[in-house]
Amino acid sequence: GRLWVYRGDDEHPYSIYDYTPTRKRDGPVEFLGDYEGHLHADAYGGYDGIYTNGKVVELLCWAHARRKFFDAQDSDAARAAMALAYIRRLYRVEREAKERFEKQRSCEGARTLAEIRYELRQRDSVDILEKFEAWLRRQADGVDANGQPLPEGPALPQSPMGRAINYCLNNWPPLCRYATDGDLDIDNNTAERLMRPIAVGRNNWTFFGSDNGGATAAVLFSLIATARRHKLDPFAYLRDVIARISDHPANQIETLLPDQWKKPQPAAARQSDS
Repeated sequence: GRLWVYRGDDEHPYSIYDYTPTRKRDGPVEFLGDYEGHLHADAYGGYDGIYTNGKVVELLCWAHARRKFFDAQDSDAARAAMALAYIRRLYRVEREAKERFEKQRSCEGARTLAEIRYELRQRDSVDILEKFEAWLRRQADGVDANGQPLPEGPALPQSPMGRAINYCLNNWPPLCRYATDGDLDIDNNTAERLMRPIAVGRNNWTFFGSDNGGATAAVLFSLIATARRHKLDPFAYLRDVIARISDHPANQIETLLPDQWKKPQPAAARQSDS
C-alpha cells in the first residue's frame, strides 16, 4: 500500500492524503481527475502520463536536485561544491523575497509575496539558471568555457555526479518553471514534510492491516494535517466535530472542514447550538 499527499494552494487550503493498494500511477491519475494547473512533485516516472494531456503542467523540486549533488560530494567534491553554490544562490533569491515581503506587508499598498518573488526571480534567478545550465553541460561534455578539455574529464554518466547532472539536464524545463510565476515555490518541501509523520509512524504501526484500514488512515491524516495547516488543535477540532456530526445537516457538511470550522459562527447558529 501507499499514501500520497496533495497540498492545495492558498485558494484550496487542504492537505489531503490518498491511499492506494499499489504505487502505480493510476492512483494520482484518478485522484487528480480533470484537474488543470501546476503539479509540483518529484521526477517519479509514474507521474509522466499525467502531463501528456497538456492540462497539468509539470513543476519539479530543487530540493530533490540539490540532494543528488549533496550525495555526490564524497566522489566529486569540487564539482559538487560548485553545483551546491549555484543552488544556494537560487535559494538566496527566495530568502530575499520573503524578507522584503515581511518588511512591507503591514504597510499600505503592500505588494504580495508572489509579486516580489516574480520580480526578483526575473532579475536574478533566470540569470543564475542560465549560467548553471551552461556549467552542467560543460561538466557533462568535459570541456571548459573556452571549449578546452577539462583536466578531470567529463563527469561519468553512471557516477553520482553524472547522475545528478543528467537528472537536472533531463528535467531542466520543469526545474526552471517556478521562475515564471511568483505563486510557484522553488521546491515541494511542504509536501515532503507532510510525509515525514508517515515515515516515522510506519516504524511504530508497521501495517495498516487492510486496504480499508489504509483508506481510513488517509481520511484521518487529512483532517489532522489540514487542521494543523490552519493552526488548530487537532484534538479539540476532532472532539468537537465528532460530538456534533450526528446531528449536523448532511447538506452543510463542508462547514465542518477545518478552514470553515475556525471561522466565527453567526449569532443564530450559536444560539441554535446552545
